[in-house]
Amino acid sequence: MKFFAAVLLLLIAASAQAGPRLYVFDCGVLYGDDISTFGLSDDETPVRELFVPCYLIRHAEGLLFWDGGLPLSAAEAEGHVALDGGFSMFYARSVIDQLADMDITPADIRYAAYSHLHFDHAGAANALAGVEVLMQKAEWEAAFDGGGYVDTSLFDALRDAEMTLIEGDHDVFGDGSVQLIFTPGHTPGHQSLLVNLEETGPILLSGDLYHFRESRTLRRAPTFNHDAAMTFESMDKVESLLQARGATLWIEHDKALADTLRKAPEYYE
Repeated sequence: MKFFAAVLLLLIAASAQAGPRLYVFDCGVLYGDDISTFGLSDDETPVRELFVPCYLIRHAEGLLFWDGGLPLSAAEAEGHVALDGGFSMFYARSVIDQLADMDITPADIRYAAYSHLHFDHAGAANALAGVEVLMQKAEWEAAFDGGGYVDTSLFDALRDAEMTLIEGDHDVFGDGSVQLIFTPGHTPGHQSLLVNLEETGPILLSGDLYHFRESRTLRRAPTFNHDAAMTFESMDKVESLLQARGATLWIEHDKALADTLRKAPEYYE
């Protein structure tokens, strides 16, 4: 009897010490015929569709929600919604509803973090205003200054949210398994996310450091970035990190990659 009790305790301990799990959600698609504002000519890539993801990281110390996808209102619209610049967006089902399918409510989430606050990354921010936000100080200080690709109505509720403002890299749970990587340039406080998965290996979620594979191979920055020189410095930082950690880069907007990934409720661990 003592033997079985000891085995049970070992199993419980092993479960408690298990590494994080990474869930991928489909939070929409962006379409556009002219991608020249991304720093690429239209003949340098055939890609005209950008995947828009949301992610959830399940850790023994709590849940982290990363990147908020397209505006939730787009999920309520029928068909494609027209945007400025010849783009359109389509969002089949709200990430809040997708989380509910997994019996997860916003109240169950410990942290929410966003690579930056452009409209296609902050769409669920107001719905998660009761969650502690991990935000780069530089991003929050610039949040309500206006400018393209920012819709402040999507995150206005964060004014009253519990917020931890950080400056630079940040170890979310204190054990090195989930780290915010400061990668400014696209916006003043842009950040990426490194998740150390025990079986899959370390994955770095790009945010908008890169939009296309060619953005990386040709080393291009969008014309609408906050600071191109800062962007290239962040690219160098990430490439060095990938090499040092043996990590895999997931370009979040890469639809060809997204089509190969398991979607929630399946996960990576």
